Amino acid sequence: MKHLILLIKLSLLMLVTACGVQPGSKDPADFKAEIMALTQEIMAMDVSVDPQEAARAARISVEYPLQLRRDWNVTDPAIIHNTKVNAGLRDMGLCYQWADALQARLAQENFQTLIMHRAIANADNIRLEHSTVILGAVGETLQEGIILDPWRYGGTLFWAPLPEDTRYEWIDRQEVFEYKRLNGRLPGA
Repeated sequence: MKHLILLIKLSLLMLVTACGVQPGSKDPADFKAEIMALTQEIMAMDVSVDPQEAARAARISVEYPLQLRRDWNVTDPAIIHNTKVNAGLRDMGLCYQWADALQARLAQENFQTLIMHRAIANADNIRLEHSTVILGAVGETLQEGIILDPWRYGGTLFWAPLPEDTRYEWIDRQEVFEYKRLNGRLPGA
């Protein structure tokens, strides 16, 4: 009974704090424009970025999460879907699963001018920890990349240059893992 009450409380909290965008609420015609805009943003990272690689990365980053949304039966805002996954009502759809899947799909392309970083935000709070992929030009740091976050809007890709994402403070995933391994927590937490 305690677990049911806790689940109800968490569900109510998530309803209040969840993103207002429902999965699939974006007009499908907008995706072509989204792919073109993301392609331009990827190419703008560095003159060394191959335009064909940028176009492929943008198309995959926008379209593949839509496929995952169907495959994973994502019908709710991200935080509500997380509750369903954690309660065993859905198999997949936690933020790290979106990031793992997108990273694996992009890695299949064997890009020569693009690299992927992984990042974690809120690593000092297990309930709110969030993982994502950051795409960069070869030789650029995570901070110079573009966030590719398919979780935030349940399969509709959120993307932006990292400094423009004021919602999260992203830290390189390896740094987070190392801090946790050595200290059991993040510095300052």
